Amino acid sequence: MAIEIPGESCAGTSALNPKDRIKYAKRALEGIALGDCFGQTFFVPDEIACKRINNREILNEPWHFTDDTVMAIGIYRILEKYGKINQDELAKVFASNYALDWHRGYGGTAHSILRNIGEGKDWREAAAEVFDGMGSMGNGGAMRVAPIGAYFADDLDKVLYYARASAEVTHAHIEGIAGAMAAAVASALILNKKLGCYFGEGETFVRDIADKLPECDTKYKILTAASVPRESSIDFAVSVLGNGMMLTAQDTVPFCLWCAAYHYDSMEEALWTAVSALGDRDTICAIVGGMVSLYADKLPQQWLSYMERPEDSRFFPPEKNGFVHQNEGG
Repeated sequence: MAIEIPGESCAGTSALNPKDRIKYAKRALEGIALGDCFGQTFFVPDEIACKRINNREILNEPWHFTDDTVMAIGIYRILEKYGKINQDELAKVFASNYALDWHRGYGGTAHSILRNIGEGKDWREAAAEVFDGMGSMGNGGAMRVAPIGAYFADDLDKVLYYARASAEVTHAHIEGIAGAMAAAVASALILNKKLGCYFGEGETFVRDIADKLPECDTKYKILTAASVPRESSIDFAVSVLGNGMMLTAQDTVPFCLWCAAYHYDSMEEALWTAVSALGDRDTICAIVGGMVSLYADKLPQQWLSYMERPEDSRFFPPEKNGFVHQNEGG
């Protein structure tokens, strides 16, 4: 049985139809790509980045996405084909897209895992053996997961289940898994807010996410985020929640949720707030962008004109015409 969406219930409304599922997953992928591209342009010395942020100055040249978007494309493609997360096939797509272009900002651990999968090692073994057998607690599971929250937004049981499944392909540690689950639930709740099925705001929104997570540091760091007031300075929020400099889920996802909780209604404000944390700026912006895009009526057109578009990239099969949905199941 599907767990009830917190706050106002959607009981009595019909489930999302297949076309809407893939439409919302596409929007989440676009949001990840936009945030990723935007954040990537701020990987300059902090003094220059801060000046540009204070002046709201965007880079007037092409913006390119990183591994964050490449892996989100993999999730979108699997949802499009199977209507669920098939872990074996997802591992193959991750590895094949990595092989197409491994100069996309992958972390050292991701290089090892994806190279091993590409060479034939089972993803379970590849993911479990890193960090002396503890598995990765990195933020990579969270950066790519918003399409799952969008696709299964009417069933939080499935959001949690498939978010975990998507993370496990590369992240065997509970922290990395919980970070993905949190970002997926947040994406689902924001879409349900847009659809009039959820009304949680601010602290309530963040606590509703934490309530769905397994016991771990990431969950309790998210609960800490719930207590950080909206009017807090970025410096204070970062000092309490982190900014991804450690590249872990618990150092990244809580700040992202705080951004989304108070800026879900404005893509621009959400991303300017996100990038103000500096730190792992492309990934923070990718996570926030994927979530907040699900509330926006449209994404900022000027920004879209600069970004590298996922559908035009080599990471879709040549026979695909952009985001054509091949499987109406789901």
